[in-house]
Amino acid sequence: MIKKLVYTTIALFVATFSWNCTASLSFTGASISPEVKTVSIDFFPSQASLAPPVAGQLFTESLKDIFLSQTNLVLVQSDGDLEFEGAITDYRSAPVAIQGNETAALTRVTMTVKVKFTNNIDESQNFESSFSRFEDFETSQTLSAVEDQLLASINDQLVQDIFNKSVTNW
Repeated sequence: MIKKLVYTTIALFVATFSWNCTASLSFTGASISPEVKTVSIDFFPSQASLAPPVAGQLFTESLKDIFLSQTNLVLVQSDGDLEFEGAITDYRSAPVAIQGNETAALTRVTMTVKVKFTNNIDESQNFESSFSRFEDFETSQTLSAVEDQLLASINDQLVQDIFNKSVTNW
């Protein structure tokens, strides 16, 4: 009798736990209202003097790509249900991980993007925020040798942060 009660309790626990896990499964985590159909993403110019000339274009395209690949929203030139505008406000490299001989083992590249997000369907979701991410590289390498790779990685992180805050209620 006790054995049957223990098995029943375990079975109920497993069933409840399994149901809760599958009920909240989402591939992107996006929680976009069904009324939202379009997104517009303005060009993000670089206002940072040290940023590579292509930084604004690469960032803007990365932001468009995440919305096209992870949502069913239609990209429009302007006046989307969701609107993004902003600029790259900072791009810098600085030594980190100082060694005993007072030289840096690593250099850190940091990029900051200011974003204004407007949700024309639900204005309570609107925000203006700055997002900042960095990547480190070994000082034995030159920035010009690794900058494309670093910029791509930083862009991916920034875009994911912006996507999360705007459509996953992060």
